[in-house]
Amino acid sequence: MDLTRCAIAALLLVAVPMSPVVADAAPAASAGIRAFCVDFNWWGPGGFAPPGTFARADPEQHLAWYRALGANVIQTFCVSCDGYAWFRGRVAPVQPGMRGDFLRELADLGHQHGMKVMGYFCVGANRYWGEQHPELSHGAPSAIHIPLTKEYLQYLCDTIRDALRRTEIDGFMIDWVFNPEPEGEWLECERRMYVELFGKPFPGAAGVDAEEKVEFGRRAVDRAWQRIRRAAKSAKPDCVIWLSSHDLANPQQKNSRLVREVDWLMTEGPSRELLDVARAAVGPHAQVIQCVCGWGAQHPAGKLLADYACLGIGFYGFAMPWPETTLPPTFEQADAASGGDAGIAERLRGNARNIEEMRQAWTGAIH
Repeated sequence: MDLTRCAIAALLLVAVPMSPVVADAAPAASAGIRAFCVDFNWWGPGGFAPPGTFARADPEQHLAWYRALGANVIQTFCVSCDGYAWFRGRVAPVQPGMRGDFLRELADLGHQHGMKVMGYFCVGANRYWGEQHPELSHGAPSAIHIPLTKEYLQYLCDTIRDALRRTEIDGFMIDWVFNPEPEGEWLECERRMYVELFGKPFPGAAGVDAEEKVEFGRRAVDRAWQRIRRAAKSAKPDCVIWLSSHDLANPQQKNSRLVREVDWLMTEGPSRELLDVARAAVGPHAQVIQCVCGWGAQHPAGKLLADYACLGIGFYGFAMPWPETTLPPTFEQADAASGGDAGIAERLRGNARNIEEMRQAWTGAIH
């Protein structure tokens, strides 16, 4: 029986882990985007990494790790969720103790090897901003906490322009592009946003019904997206803006201009249903990407790579690094890297398994 190209690709991906192939064999079914992020956002049980946790990261060491994985897109950081920058700019504070100019140097190295290098901004959370502007934030937790005010959008867009002009990155991911839903008594800045977004006086918290509260969030996200897109494309017209979404069904993103206009759209969840939603939602120019690593065992990387091999989508993974190495720990290092936290150890082991399955699929190799 003749096999279609799609079926051959899927068989190759499934077969790679069991095949005695040498490490330098030709890539198997590796066309398109093969992206990964060593994720400096997180460390510890559910919290943002304190500033400086991964400051010793070395661009050359990280480039070697990504190349060994078989990635052709590096996603690293302009500003991580702690609010500190990974490049030496003029707007966001620089990551304490950062060696050299990490983002700029990694972009230069990646380009020398034909790789794209993407930055990152977390739109809905920035611990530094929350600490510096408590009146414009619902505290500064490791969660979405920033109302998308004019003041915050100005700061975010200034930082975006700064990153694009001072480094050679090809674009950046935006994450957590949501406006926190006001609870109880609205912050004064949220009351001003209401007037700006609806063009009428704020009626008091009790006067905003559930439907209007949803619309408030939609309009806040739409305004934020227009500002972000304008800032990025004015600084670098050909830059790629990449949306990561864990909830495309959320009314703030569903059927939004953001989803229709973004250059790359990634679904974080591992289900085919979520992927189909993403593929149906984007504009005709967009690249759809499936995340296959990051949530530990919830992401079965090898299966997802095989099942989706013929869909014309890109693939992506992320993993929390170990401060001691600033790289994702191996399966054998997971317990030591977890600091004794069983939940973290299990997630690290799951990510390590997925990383190995990605490496095998992307390089056609097995060690």
